[in-house]
Amino acid sequence: MRASVAPAVWQRNAGFVENLRQLISTHPVARHRAIGVLNSGTLDLEAMRTIHLEYRHAIVQIFTDALLAAQLQTRQLEPRLPPGSKLAPRFLITLNDLDEFGFRPGLDAEGYYRGNPAYAHYPLFERVLDDYGISMQQRQSYPASRISRKVREFLEHSYGDYLDVVVLLAAAEEEVILYSPPLREATRALGFDVDDGYYFVHGVSEDVSAEAADDDHENDLWLALTQALTPEHYPRVQSLCLRYCDLWDQFWTAQLALMRPAASLAGTQGLAEAV
Repeated sequence: MRASVAPAVWQRNAGFVENLRQLISTHPVARHRAIGVLNSGTLDLEAMRTIHLEYRHAIVQIFTDALLAAQLQTRQLEPRLPPGSKLAPRFLITLNDLDEFGFRPGLDAEGYYRGNPAYAHYPLFERVLDDYGISMQQRQSYPASRISRKVREFLEHSYGDYLDVVVLLAAAEEEVILYSPPLREATRALGFDVDDGYYFVHGVSEDVSAEAADDDHENDLWLALTQALTPEHYPRVQSLCLRYCDLWDQFWTAQLALMRPAASLAGTQGLAEAV
């Protein structure tokens, strides 16, 4: 990807991307009070059910849609960049796809790709909802909140523009990295097993044994953005990304209203066992 743009352009773009990452790291969403509340392990079962349905609507259901849109829109790199320039970012986004779709590194017994769509992240999240006792009818009829709809629609509206969808995907990966561990801890506190499934894939990035590569995927998306940018895009891309972070900040503020402390840990565990 470096070879597809002039060295001075790459260096300038890399500086912009690094500054944008710093802005995200200091954005209010990165230190939102919801992180501590979730980590406290004192949340009400009904609140956590709703939070998972909200999170499902806002990002889980559409994340692979956005990845596939980004892969398609790499075509916008040509003919501005040399022929074939779209393949390197497609390769990196494919690594993200493979994780999301349920592939695993290595070869199976027949020397072919390892994996199964049963391990795909979206179905794994649905199994978390199974654990929470949320029926399929409840999922299908759930009326997502206004802010959950806004977060989802903001990403969906980016699908036609390569720069837009890539920068929002990078920000979304950061969101997943920030909030999956607290969601995992809040789920564990209710007595659910989080040592397998979705919360083994997401929520334990610091554990080298975990099947998580969110940090790598985020870095790959920032590299893709570095290749694709030109200076005239900087203001729009930065504004778009920070607006998306603002929406996520509003999303978690809205979730705080749902985060009622459990009456007692024992009582909460009893609820969980009854599910």
